[in-house]
Amino acid sequence: MPPQPHDHAAGPAEGGTEQPGLADAAEPGAESAARFRPPPANPYAHSYPGPGFTVVEVLGEIDMATAGALGEHLDALTSGGAPQVVVDLRAVEFFDCSGLRVLCRAERRAGEHGGSLRLVSDQARIHRLLRACGLLGRFPPLAELPPAPPPAPEA
Repeated sequence: MPPQPHDHAAGPAEGGTEQPGLADAAEPGAESAARFRPPPANPYAHSYPGPGFTVVEVLGEIDMATAGALGEHLDALTSGGAPQVVVDLRAVEFFDCSGLRVLCRAERRAGEHGGSLRLVSDQARIHRLLRACGLLGRFPPLAELPPAPPPAPEA
């Protein structure tokens, strides 16, 4: 399959460096729930602030026709700062290799910016897909959203 236009990393938004979903913070990766700015509305994914990370809840069927919309959403969250992203796949009805490609790209982008991307899934079919594609080690799925990180020690 030839590369698609959305496969390439996007640069900063024209005319500025502000990134959707990222708050102005003193420390890389820190977010403020009050200043959270989610990416544009998307029928397949929506974001909300979690404790120390951004949760992306993926909805419906993610296949070749819909993976681009999920990719745009994740690109907006992984393009700057030190993004800490948790992708929640528990509400997904169908997920194929097109979705895995989007997750791999988003995880790579997050890592390039000093962040991370983790998955939450309690569905055996998604675990089987990850295992069959050799990605279970790269994306070990959590059964539920992770707890808040411990508070930083005061200096």
